[in-house]
Order: sequence, then structure tokens, then C-alpha cells
Amino acid sequence: MHKTKGWTLLLALAALLALSLPGAADARCGEVLQISGDGGDSFRAALAVPENAAPVAALILLPGGAGAVRLDDEGCPRSLAGNSLVRSIPLFRAAGAATALADAPAEFQGRDGLGGHRIEPRHAAAIAALVRELRRRIDAPVWIVGTSRGAISAANAASRLAGDAAADGVVLTSPVTVGSRGALPWTSQSVFDLPLERIRLPLLVVGHEGDKCLRSPSSNLARIAAAASSPRKQVAVVTGGPGSRFATPDLGACEGREPHGFVEQEAALAAGILRFVRGGNF
Repeated sequence: MHKTKGWTLLLALAALLALSLPGAADARCGEVLQISGDGGDSFRAALAVPENAAPVAALILLPGGAGAVRLDDEGCPRSLAGNSLVRSIPLFRAAGAATALADAPAEFQGRDGLGGHRIEPRHAAAIAALVRELRRRIDAPVWIVGTSRGAISAANAASRLAGDAAADGVVLTSPVTVGSRGALPWTSQSVFDLPLERIRLPLLVVGHEGDKCLRSPSSNLARIAAAASSPRKQVAVVTGGPGSRFATPDLGACEGREPHGFVEQEAALAAGILRFVRGGNF
């Protein structure tokens, strides 16, 4: 993938330039949806759709970290702006996909954010409500995309939801697979705390060879796919990019501007995700 670095940089710069032009807020932000889950969670999501074309897919984006993007009334995130999925919204939209950036419910907007709530059935029920709302609004497949700790939320929904509440597929990028047992819920949990064998949706798992985040080593990616019962699945390991600031695995390397967040490779990541969503390979 390092061979595409030049194109990646050009596309990323073009996306950043677009955000500075008149009307660019429509590419970065979106219509604010108020979503109420069956489990009692109420949260907001920012829906952004492509211009002048019907969406090829609708992507529910679940960012990592605390999960609270603190959407303003124009659907713009005031937190986690450096998260890889938040940075990629203009790229997804330019490629023809609608995006629904999910915020954390009001009661989970504090320092720990979603914390241990990411593995709860109630959290999955909230995501189900967003799936149904997107199906009502958009005539296109609905996919759930979660990154880092957001991948825990995505795996939760993918393993619990069925029928019209289930998405058409799930993508896990830089998924958290290592926890610290006995610590706080948000540091102890990983995707392996969920019944991955119940995932029966198409599944894409993406990591970076140079990811030095202690919580998401690329060596664990294949274990996720092996555990899932998906009819179509792929593990993709990205290479190249500017590398990490850290010589050895570190919690500081779990940031969006690291290989963990596919820094300077956002365009290639978005393109690969959409190829898989549309039935091809990453």
C-alpha cells in the first residue's frame, strides 16, 4: 500500500482544501438526527449525504476514544476531530457514501465517555435505532464502521442485532483487542469480550502493520475474523505511511495521528473500505 502514498497525500490535501471553500461545512458536518434506542439511550448523529447522487451506502461511524464527539447544532464534532473516521468523512462522501457520525448519549459525555457501556446490550439497541432510521431515509446498504474502541461498539452491534435492526455489514479498523484486566472498564474491555461467533454479517478487519498502540496489535486481527461466522470476511493489514513516533509499543501510540489512525493514508483506507462494502476486496 506504500506505493499509493503519493496519491493518498494528494487526495487528503484535496479533501482538506474542500473544507476551506464556501459550502464546505456540508461536507464536514450534516443534518442532526435525534435517535432513541429501545434500551433507553438517546443520542445524536450527524448525517451527511453525497451531493448530486444517490448514496452507494450509508456508513454508521463509531469513533474511538471516549466516543463523545460533542456534535454542535450544525452536526459538527467539537471533540475527537483527529479520529481517523471523523477525518475521513469528506473522503467517504466524495466517494458516494452517506455517513452518520454517532455521538455518545448525554449521560456518557464525561471524561470516561462510553467507558464500559460499549459492550452492553443497551448500547447495541441504540445503534439498531440508527440503522432503522438510515434505512428509512436512504435506499442503500447500511454498514457499521468502528475504529479503535469504537470497534468494540461495532462488534457489539454486529454480534447482537438481527432482522431489520441488523446492518448489512461491519468494518473494524484498528480494533482494540488487548485490555488490562482489573482496571477501569474502558481500559479492560476489548472486542474479545463480545460473542464474535454470532457475527454473521460480511466483516472487514483492518489494521496497520506499524500500529504501536498497546491495545491494538495487528497480530490479533486474524483472530477476530477466525472467531466470526461471517459469510464473507477479509483481514487487511496496511503498510507504509510516515511511521510512529514511538520506538516500542505505547499507549501514546493509540492516537489518530499515528499509524493506529492511518495517518496520511486516509484516502486509501476510505477507498478500500468502500470497495469491500460494494462487494470487492479491500
